[in-house]
Amino acid sequence: MLSEFDLIKQYFVRPAAGRATLGIGDDCALLTPAPGMQTAISSDMLVEGRHFFAGEDAQRLGHKSLAVNLSDLAAMGARPVAFTLALALPAAERSWLEGFSRGLFALADAHGCELIGGDTTKGPLNICITVFGEVAPGRALRRSAAVAGDDVWVSGTLGDARLALAGYRNEPVFGPGAGLAPEALAAAGTRMHTPTPRVALGVLLAERGLAHAAIDISDGLVGDLGHILEKSGVGATLNADALPAGPVLASQPRALRRAFTAAGGDDYEICFTAPPASREAIAAAAADSGTPVTRIGRIDPAPGLRWTDADGAALALELASFDHFSH
Repeated sequence: MLSEFDLIKQYFVRPAAGRATLGIGDDCALLTPAPGMQTAISSDMLVEGRHFFAGEDAQRLGHKSLAVNLSDLAAMGARPVAFTLALALPAAERSWLEGFSRGLFALADAHGCELIGGDTTKGPLNICITVFGEVAPGRALRRSAAVAGDDVWVSGTLGDARLALAGYRNEPVFGPGAGLAPEALAAAGTRMHTPTPRVALGVLLAERGLAHAAIDISDGLVGDLGHILEKSGVGATLNADALPAGPVLASQPRALRRAFTAAGGDDYEICFTAPPASREAIAAAAADSGTPVTRIGRIDPAPGLRWTDADGAALALELASFDHFSH
């Protein structure tokens, strides 16, 4: 039986030194910010049965638990530096810990993000990560900075994660007797289980001063963009048919594409606003970061969210994003 400290030492302490002035092994870690930089901090919790299915693959779960936090840094334009991990486990199973730590550190290493501390205990499976990043003063992308006349953009594609969830749950959204083929479900499930945090794009948008406001799309575009609109005191008009559907969702009927791209959740893309004069520079940043981007609408002075189709005709869409206390 592994003790708490044996568990930490075997699976989470790494020999290579990182950015931390003092890392794992003391009451607190010590981080020394780079000269002239601000520290960006975010925390996310994943709870079994709420954010992931019981029995989820440990390696995928290790990846996702850090990815959702890195996505928050990406939306602020901050470079990852370090993170802490608080982990409640029903039992200290070696095979689970090996898979989880492998998925966790593969993504951490890809982004130069060092584990510097945390806590472990016995209990229902619960994963809480706090991540630290750096951004130059005045460069952080905030929800409150959208300006009337801005373009609205999204990175990557939307909706495949929500489509996978519908497939796993056998939701009646595909029509009588219809559903996703196993290979399609597996492809869509990749977006749900192993999202890609858009760190490189977010950093370039901030460092090059291209975007005004940004947010990561975790609960669905409608709700997350709604936070920008509320904080900035503006509204928006979006083209429902411009929303970039994931490759699996793209083959589904239009009504389902619109619903899941607009209000699907679990996408972990960036929604951002920027002046029209930045369009060419944004395209360059997208190319430099290897991240596709799509312009989906505009910011309006009048409050509220309005929808059009590809021809500009008004649409009456009533869509709501995920809420942790209403599902």
